[in-house]
Amino acid sequence: MQKTSIMSAHDVERSLTRMALQVMEDNRGIKKLALIGIHTGGVFLADRLQKIIQEHEGLNLPVGYLDITLYRDDWSLVSQNPIVKKTDIPFSVEEYTLVLVDDVLYTGRTIRAALDAIMDLGRPRVIQLAVLINRKCGRELPIEPNYRGLDVQKSVTDHIHVILHESGEHDEVVLESDP
Repeated sequence: MQKTSIMSAHDVERSLTRMALQVMEDNRGIKKLALIGIHTGGVFLADRLQKIIQEHEGLNLPVGYLDITLYRDDWSLVSQNPIVKKTDIPFSVEEYTLVLVDDVLYTGRTIRAALDAIMDLGRPRVIQLAVLINRKCGRELPIEPNYRGLDVQKSVTDHIHVILHESGEHDEVVLESDP
């Protein structure tokens, strides 16, 4: 496998800052705006977006965390004993504009599962999507992000790894491909 860095720590931070400012610009004047991170990478990114928005705009947006494990249509194929994380959304989603946050958008199945999970909690006013990496190849469902850090048009056999400092390493996005 050949590994290539496609985003440095600086690139990740710059992309998150741009995305946070775009979220605020697009949702100016909205009173009920919240971020929901999808476990695991989306949780860290939602927290970072919230901090950036607080620093730049002075707003402390509510943040929730969503586990979609049992909503996936392929969970039984992945593992007989799936690891279920905690969903923690400390506010009612009713009438909120929600920004779902994830690290990579690839097939769209994770986002579909997240939408199902949110709808079980109530009816938001609007749901938007923010992803650090938008893989343009391999989409199986008609889902596109409102906010993206980087569009990547690579083969479906390539793998993208988002490494975040919250996992004990440095921020980086790595593309693994066959030589």
